[in-house]
Amino acid sequence: MSETPERPTLRVGKVAGVTVTKWRGIWAERFPRVRLEVVDVDQREQREALMKGDVAMCFVRLPIDDDGLHLIRLYEEAPVAWVSKDHLVAAADEVTLADLADDAVLTDPTPHAIDLVSIGEAVLAVPQSIARSQSRRDFVHRPITDAPATTVALAWPRDSDDDLVEEFIGVVRGRTANSARTAQARASRKRRSR
Repeated sequence: MSETPERPTLRVGKVAGVTVTKWRGIWAERFPRVRLEVVDVDQREQREALMKGDVAMCFVRLPIDDDGLHLIRLYEEAPVAWVSKDHLVAAADEVTLADLADDAVLTDPTPHAIDLVSIGEAVLAVPQSIARSQSRRDFVHRPITDAPATTVALAWPRDSDDDLVEEFIGVVRGRTANSARTAQARASRKRRSR
């Protein structure tokens, strides 16, 4: 009785708020025999997850110590004040940092911080994607017009020479399946030249 070989897997991490649906769909179309495993990574542990090899690559939120890492900056995220519907900020269309000066402003959406926001004791200043991904009926978010945006990037170790990593980079960068830079296209050219 022969064993069925295990499917190759590419394990990719992502911090809260990052949506990978589009890239996951393209991957499934192009590489149906290679499983794409996407796991959540705490932003405080994003570098460690990469350096320890827990993930081959990770969608990270900058800043990150990029020593030994490749980075592709992908997009900017708008900052929002995430508050209880009963908070004064909820009545505004947008706010400034000065509007939040009298509030306890937290930046890490831990369960404890969310509890403080729910009872009106704090405001969370987070990227809009986090407020949207953890949508709650009792919370609203408002743009903070003068707070700096955050950047989401794709990171992977510099010493990685994995073909699957290279293929995923191509997917994220929008390369077509026939791009000369994909491993599949290079292998196809080698076969034709024989």
